[in-house]
Amino acid sequence: MGMQQVLAPQLQQSLAMLQAPTLELKALVEQELAANPTLEELSPSEVEDMNTPEEERSNTPDQNDPTEPPAEINQDPATAKDSDEPVDDFQAEFDKLLQLDQEWRDHFSQTSVVNRTSPDEEERRQHMFDSLTMETSLQEYLIEQMRMSELEGVQTSIAEMIIGNIDDYGFLQTSSDELSFSTSIPREEIEAVLQVIQSFHPPGVAARDLRECLMLQLERAERTNTLEYRIIRDHMDTLGKRRFPDLARMTGTSIEDIQEAAARIANLEPRPGRAFLPDNQTYVVPEIFIKRDIDGEYIVTSNNEHIPHLRISNAYKDLMSRGETDESVKEYIREKVRAGKFIIKSIHQRQSTIMNIAKEIVKRQKAFLDKGVTHLKPMTMVQVAEVVGVHETTVSRAVSGKYMDTPQGIFEMKFFFTSGIKTAGGGDMSNTSVKEIISELIKGEDPAKPYSDDAIVKVLKDKDIMIARRTVAKYRSELNILPSNLRKVY
Repeated sequence: MGMQQVLAPQLQQSLAMLQAPTLELKALVEQELAANPTLEELSPSEVEDMNTPEEERSNTPDQNDPTEPPAEINQDPATAKDSDEPVDDFQAEFDKLLQLDQEWRDHFSQTSVVNRTSPDEEERRQHMFDSLTMETSLQEYLIEQMRMSELEGVQTSIAEMIIGNIDDYGFLQTSSDELSFSTSIPREEIEAVLQVIQSFHPPGVAARDLRECLMLQLERAERTNTLEYRIIRDHMDTLGKRRFPDLARMTGTSIEDIQEAAARIANLEPRPGRAFLPDNQTYVVPEIFIKRDIDGEYIVTSNNEHIPHLRISNAYKDLMSRGETDESVKEYIREKVRAGKFIIKSIHQRQSTIMNIAKEIVKRQKAFLDKGVTHLKPMTMVQVAEVVGVHETTVSRAVSGKYMDTPQGIFEMKFFFTSGIKTAGGGDMSNTSVKEIISELIKGEDPAKPYSDDAIVKVLKDKDIMIARRTVAKYRSELNILPSNLRKVY
């Protein structure tokens, strides 16, 4: 016997909507519309009317902030608990429907973005989005395997966090120490879950560098004692500099053996996530727009153009009010209305959560918005979660696959969450900013005298950025920049 926490179907649905990007959310809602007859989507003309503030509304102070979800749903879905008790009395729910409609109307009237395209342009853009095919991403594939693994409880949260930091090529973009520091979870627990994920398919996934990726593949093939394993383990850093005779002498083998091992190494997959990359370009729809007003302040608005506008059908409200309606029919309608109301609330809460996170990002990253990537500040999901008032896993779900349109370009919301490096002055600098500095430094170098990793360390030190040579080598590798000896032009 054992105890196990199980998420209620409604909570799972709410979390799925929170995590889904705009186009996926639209597909989820269309499924609900087909399954729930009490739900209906507003027509474009009704949405336009809804986005136009009424005269009397502008003259009357709002009692509730329409940018916030109703009080009864202002909760964190990551910590909510399942209960067999009804949410509230149905008659009270029914009485609140009109109020909910008004709150929903007010919310969109204040946060929606004015349509910036002509009908013809909108039709062409919609055709493009409708033509895109949905494929399973590497992260989704790993999540599916996680659910079938023996991981449970807090381990699943750790696994989701690790998978969320795996890039599209299959490499883990952070260290166990960084994850432990940002979450206060012991490093040993993170390492234990990471080893499980590294046993998933495709082989080599969740590696932190190319050496570990190739070694994981050889371990899966039970070739840990082979010559190629020893070459990768002991001589990976110098493979570009060593000749076959040198490797043969250092490993105590023949040149022919080295040649065969090199051929087998060449057949390994240096990018295990490659098979999950889309064949066509991926088009994204920003969830958030950030614009600067005439006073130099940044204004944050939601992109509600593609968010479905739902309501409970008046026909079913009327049917419930008729005394001759059969009780079994009324009970069926009650169930569907409750389900429909929960969908509306979940969408509302999704928009509110994403908006609150975006506002906190803007508050913390004004230097980035003003000056660019090199001024990105360190920021963790734990910090934002504390301010927004949700669990850090909720922040992780909310920013997954979501994009922000900023003055510096369109960026995935996860981009803004990075660990920091201490400067000589005692401040913090984002590791993404350091990577950008290294990239710009190498772009401007003399091809005949490229910067070595040691030289880059000295340049960064002059900028008050204290960083080790091995960290420079790691960042350079993550940027797909070759070592100085291979960049040199004779």
